[in-house]
Amino acid sequence: MGGFPVDLSSGSSGVDLDGAIGFVVAHGDAVDRARLSWLRTGAEPPAEILADAEMGSAPEGGWPAVWGAGVASVDATCFRLAELDDLGALHRPAARRALDWLAAGQRADGTWEEDESLAREAPSWAKPGDPEAALLLTANAGFWLTVAGLDDRAAGPSDLAYAGPVRAAARAIADRLAADGTWPSFLAAGWLSAAVLHRQELFYEAARIQGVLGDRLPGMAPADVAWMASTLVRVGLGPDDRLLVAARRRLAETQRSDGGWPSDDNNTFDVHTALLAIRACR
Repeated sequence: MGGFPVDLSSGSSGVDLDGAIGFVVAHGDAVDRARLSWLRTGAEPPAEILADAEMGSAPEGGWPAVWGAGVASVDATCFRLAELDDLGALHRPAARRALDWLAAGQRADGTWEEDESLAREAPSWAKPGDPEAALLLTANAGFWLTVAGLDDRAAGPSDLAYAGPVRAAARAIADRLAADGTWPSFLAAGWLSAAVLHRQELFYEAARIQGVLGDRLPGMAPADVAWMASTLVRVGLGPDDRLLVAARRRLAETQRSDGGWPSDDNNTFDVHTALLAIRACR
């Protein structure tokens, strides 16, 4: 599920992938272009690109957030793991230390929260003591531990180092779902939770979340659609899954003439969205 040679022709997706690729080349930095190369062909990034992407990790593992005063952050670590995943670098020491740090930081009830010392600085989606933030962080950390386990199984004998934390995360997520499939947290917690539950074969719970996401899809920002679709593709949902088909259609409808997608942020985030869309449409 990592980078390998793939056919990136637009096919039935309707997305102009050549345009998306051109947008990343024109507006991305060296790391972005290396991510693109890995997604397209599995090309190993140069050593200096990997060093740049891994820079700044905390001694105990993980990475601090820009708002975190040097303290390793669950939110920031998951974001950096996503970047390293697109470089084929989850097997490298920096990512493995981060994954071990995530696993070790899980609470007894299967959830994650940011360090209490970050309470004053943390944004709403990472605020210690907030149950909505805890569910999002739990889904995000559980997702990346899931991805690490998938990659280990693909590479050889199954590595069960993270199996316990992922099972506990899945139980914590399932316990917090409402009867109608909604979840008491931010939108992104939905697709991250569905991915974790799907890989734990909690298919009914995952399908309930996917149904809610399908209902909300028409009002989602393109960046959220790309993040959702790339997340679900990463854990093995097939291209004919109804939610993924609808997500690709939405991406095709919202793609700009320059190959990117509209957002309220600058070109840096636009490039990230384009890379997510490329992964989603593989």
